[in-house]
Amino acid sequence: MEALFLGVDIGGTKCAVLAGNQRAEVLERVEIPTNHEESCDENIEKLITISRKLIQKYREKGSFEAVGISCGGPLDEEKGMIQSPPNLPGWDHVLICRKFEEALEIPTFLQNDANACAVAEWKFGAGAGCQNVVFLTFGTGLGAGLILNGRLYSGTNGMAGEVGHIRLTEDGPVGYGKAGSFEGYCSGGGIADLCRYLVEKRNPEMQEVTLGKKTYPLDQVTAKIIFQAAPTDPFAAEIVECCGRHLGKGLAVLVDILNPEKIILGSIFVRGETLLRDSMEKYLRKEALPQARSACRIVPAALGERLGDVAALSVGIYRSGIWKEEV
Repeated sequence: MEALFLGVDIGGTKCAVLAGNQRAEVLERVEIPTNHEESCDENIEKLITISRKLIQKYREKGSFEAVGISCGGPLDEEKGMIQSPPNLPGWDHVLICRKFEEALEIPTFLQNDANACAVAEWKFGAGAGCQNVVFLTFGTGLGAGLILNGRLYSGTNGMAGEVGHIRLTEDGPVGYGKAGSFEGYCSGGGIADLCRYLVEKRNPEMQEVTLGKKTYPLDQVTAKIIFQAAPTDPFAAEIVECCGRHLGKGLAVLVDILNPEKIILGSIFVRGETLLRDSMEKYLRKEALPQARSACRIVPAALGERLGDVAALSVGIYRSGIWKEEV
C-alpha cells in the first residue's frame, strides 16, 4: 500500500482531477470543461463526484493522504478560499477546501497555480536539487512561485510572487492593469498588446498589421502568431526582441533581490527560447550584478505539458508533509 493523492487543476476553460502517487506519477486523469453557464457549486460538485470515483477505483492500491487544488488567484490559501479569479466569474469567496473535506473526509489544500508549478518544477523538474528557485508562469499572464531556502514562500498574506505588476517602463503595453509592466512585456496577452502598442504609436490610424504573409486585424493578433512570424518577418522579430529585452530587465531585478540558483520559465519561453534567449541574456548581463548573475541559470520548464497535472498533485504532496523541508 502506497501513499496516494488527488490533484485538482481548476482553470477558466477546463478542469482536471488526477489520482497519483507521492512521486507525482499519474494513475488516471479526468478532464471536464469549466461550465460558466452553471454555478461554481455545480462545477465543484462535478469535481467532487469524479474524485469519489477515483478514490473508489484506486482504494486497494493505497491510501489517499490529501487533495491538492491548483487554481489561479486571488486566493486565501490558509482559509482554503478562492477569491473571485478573473477567469472564474461567480467564484466569489468559495471555501473550496471545506467543500472537499466535508465530501471526501480527506485533508485538502489550496495553492495558486504559480506556486503549485514552482513546487512541481522544484521537486520533479528543472529545479530538482536546488534550494533557491524562481518559477515564472510566462503564459496568459506572468506570475512567480518562489522557493527560498528550500521552502515555498507565499508572503504575509499569500501575495508573494506577483512580479507581473512590476513596472519596467513609464509607458508601454498593458499587463496586470498597469502600462509598461513586466506582464505587459512578457505574457501572451502582453505580447499581443505590445504589437498593438507599437503599431498605434507609429500610425494611430492603422487597424491591421501584416505579420509574415498574412494581414490581421489588430484585435486578432496573438503571441503565437507573432512568434511564428518572427523568423522571417522584421516587425514580428522586433516585437520578440523587445519582449526578450524586457524579460532580461525583469529577470535582473529577481536575480539581484533573490539571488536564486535557477529561474525556470514556463509556457511561452519553453516554445520560444531560441527567439528570446539572445536579447534576454544581453540585458540580463547589462542589468544584473555579475556575482548574482553568474550563480543563476535561466532554464525552460522541464515538465512540459505535464506541468499542470504534476503541479496539482504536488500541492497535496507538499502540504501534507510527505516531503521534509530543509531549513
